[in-house]
Amino acid sequence: MQPPSMALLRAFSPLWKAPIRPSIFSGLLQTHQPQQHTADFSSTAPRCKRKKGKRTDMRITNIRYHLFHPMTPRPLRWSRNRHLRHWTIHRAWQLYQHNLRHKRDEELQKQYFSMYNACEALRNIDNYGLTAEDRTAMGEPPSEGKETGRLYRIAMLKRGMWNGPPIEYARIQTDTPPRNGWNHQWTR
Repeated sequence: MQPPSMALLRAFSPLWKAPIRPSIFSGLLQTHQPQQHTADFSSTAPRCKRKKGKRTDMRITNIRYHLFHPMTPRPLRWSRNRHLRHWTIHRAWQLYQHNLRHKRDEELQKQYFSMYNACEALRNIDNYGLTAEDRTAMGEPPSEGKETGRLYRIAMLKRGMWNGPPIEYARIQTDTPPRNGWNHQWTR
């Protein structure tokens, strides 16, 4: 005697149900469902109130259609070696970019400090190009008043800087197209 078929048991038992594939968009679907009104008076538009049942968002329907369509190819999965090669190349590229950024930052830092040193030198010299230490070494009295740092103050003046429109708004000088678009009389 054969044992009874389990097909009927599988069909009606909750334990034997096929596993449902969890949807990525199940949370989105719940957020877009309209609220069900039970009151006699409603402030919603009459068109929305007349429709009975669930209303699904067309965007979600469209996404699900294209994600789970039978003609959609399976997602790519790399082998362990291919993934390792990809990771190695990606990491090497990141290190190369990091080194480029580091060199660029070092160069900008050198430029900044050279400008800082030049400004300090201008701030410390007088009209004759001498600092206070140079004057004491030569046996002269230190410069008085506004003489020290005059060149620095002149270099840092911002006069006339904001008179016109900012340079960002200036028109780029380009050739304009001719008034007659094509010269039909031209011959070789």
